[in-house]
Amino acid sequence: MKIGLLFGSFNPIHTGHLIIANHIANFYTKQVWFVVSPQNPLKKQTELLEADKRLELTRLATKNNPSFLVSDTEFYLSTPSFTINTLRVFTEKHKHIRFFLIIGSDNFLNFSKWTSSDEILNKYNMLVYERPGFPLPNKYYHHNLQFIKSALINISSTEIRELITKNKSIRYLVPDNVRLAIEKNSYYK
Repeated sequence: MKIGLLFGSFNPIHTGHLIIANHIANFYTKQVWFVVSPQNPLKKQTELLEADKRLELTRLATKNNPSFLVSDTEFYLSTPSFTINTLRVFTEKHKHIRFFLIIGSDNFLNFSKWTSSDEILNKYNMLVYERPGFPLPNKYYHHNLQFIKSALINISSTEIRELITKNKSIRYLVPDNVRLAIEKNSYYK
């Protein structure tokens, strides 16, 4: 069975995440698992909503799609969260599953700086989707690497947080149930 792994802080999860995950579940894998990272090594902890709240928002966003699953695996690993450690845990726990790491072209540009990037590339399949402003490379080949095209949605969690702090609407940028939970709990204020 093929499973896509979409890692992220999801601070907060937004429609762009869901669109790319749906595209991958439709055409490349059976499911997409959203792996919520409590502490990304490249992000400041002070910029993040508490991990359990981001996990809950991600569950709200994905709850009606049987092709989506939300994982809290990284909550039980040491922080900051390194992708290779989580991939090793998943591989050991689910030997019958073929995992595909899903990353945007923006992150792919820095992939060589990731912890154990060579091991990731040589042991795991990767699906790299295009992000606006970060075109896919046309001269890069590796047998575990596949560049994919999907709808280009220029939405960022940073932009959403900025809109919230300015009391602007985030309608349509996040699912309605996520927007309502953010408003009800005054997240990101």
